[in-house]
Amino acid sequence: MTTTRRIVAAAAGTIALAFAVSSCSSGGGDAVETLDPNADLSEQTLTVSIWADYSPEDLAEKFEAETGVKTTIVNHTTNEDIVAKLTASADSGIDVAFVSGQYAQALGEQGLLAKLDKSLIPNEENLYPEALELAYDPGNVYSEPYAWGTTGLCYRPDLTGYDPTSWNDLLNPKPELVGKTTMLSTDRWLAEPALKAAGNSINTTDDDELAAAKEQLLKTKSTLLAYDDTTFYSKLVSGEAAMVQAWDGWCNYGIAEDPTIKFVVPEEGSDLWTDTMTVLDSSKNKEAAMAFINYILDPEVQTWVAENILYKVPNKAAMEALDPTLIEQYPTLGITVDELMEQEGIIDLGEDSLKYVDLNAEVLATN
Repeated sequence: MTTTRRIVAAAAGTIALAFAVSSCSSGGGDAVETLDPNADLSEQTLTVSIWADYSPEDLAEKFEAETGVKTTIVNHTTNEDIVAKLTASADSGIDVAFVSGQYAQALGEQGLLAKLDKSLIPNEENLYPEALELAYDPGNVYSEPYAWGTTGLCYRPDLTGYDPTSWNDLLNPKPELVGKTTMLSTDRWLAEPALKAAGNSINTTDDDELAAAKEQLLKTKSTLLAYDDTTFYSKLVSGEAAMVQAWDGWCNYGIAEDPTIKFVVPEEGSDLWTDTMTVLDSSKNKEAAMAFINYILDPEVQTWVAENILYKVPNKAAMEALDPTLIEQYPTLGITVDELMEQEGIIDLGEDSLKYVDLNAEVLATN
C-alpha cells in the first residue's frame, strides 16, 4: 500500500480561475459532439494529465492492452498548474484532465470541456446516485468523479488530552495546545474553519462574513505551529503537532504510521470536495477519452484507488468491494455517503474567488 501523496490536489483553492480561463475560452462544449460508438480506438492516442501517485503505475499499459489506445500519462502538481496548461493555447495536447470539482465547473462554463457522451460511459451506473447530484456539475455533464472526501481535524488524543468536536478547538486552542496546531494555507480551506465556526457558507461572497473570518484567522495565527498543506500528518506522527486541519485521506497517511491518530468532522460541518475526470473540447480523440473514463469507473480500478490512495471513491460497487479490515484500520473510509452529503459542496465563485485570494494573502502576510 502506498502512502505517497499528491501535492495540494483536491485541496487547491480556486485562485483567480475566473480570469485565468476567461482570456482563452474556446466557446465550444455547448452541445454533445456526435461520436462514433464503433470507432477503431486503436487508431486514436490519448494524453492524460493527473496528479502524481494518484493512479496505478501501470494504468496506461493496462488501458492500452484492453482498448488498443496508445496512452501517455503526464503529471501536474496542482489544479492551478493544469489549468494554466489548459488555457495557454487553443490546444494543450491534453485529452483527459483530472481537476477538482470547482475547476471542472469553471472550465466547463468557459467552453473548454466537452460534454460527456454517456452512451460511451456505461460504467457511470456504478456510481452512487448522489455522485450525479454534485453542486459543481449536476448530472455530470462535463465531468465524472474520481475520488471525494471532506476536511476536518486530525489529532493525537494522547497529546490533546481530549477529543475535539468543533472548529473552535482549532481556532481558539486550549493554552496547552498553543504552538501545537497547524492549518491549511490554501485559500478556500484556510477560510473554512472560521466561516463554518460562525455558521457561514464556505462559498460565501458576503464581505462582512469574510471580514469576520479574516479577523478570527488573524487571532488564530499567533497560536499556530505552522500553516502546512503537505507535511501536517508527519508533524502529528513526530509529536511536533497535536492537532491539525486535514483532508480525510491525508489524515490516513498519519494513521498508517501511528494508529492512535484520529479524524473528526467538526460539529459545525465541513466541505465536500471531489476530484474529477474531464475531456477537453479540443481533444481529437474523444471516443478514446470516453473509453478511458469508462475504464476508470470500473469497480476494480476504483477499488485500487480506495485501497492505495486511502480516499473514498464515489463508486458504490468499488466501495462495497473494500476489505472491512481496511475500513477498521482507516475509519475515514467508513464515512457514509449520507454523512458526506451533509457537508457543503465547494463551487467555483467566478470573479468573487479573488475575495478568497485577498483574504488568504492578507492573513499569511500579517506578522
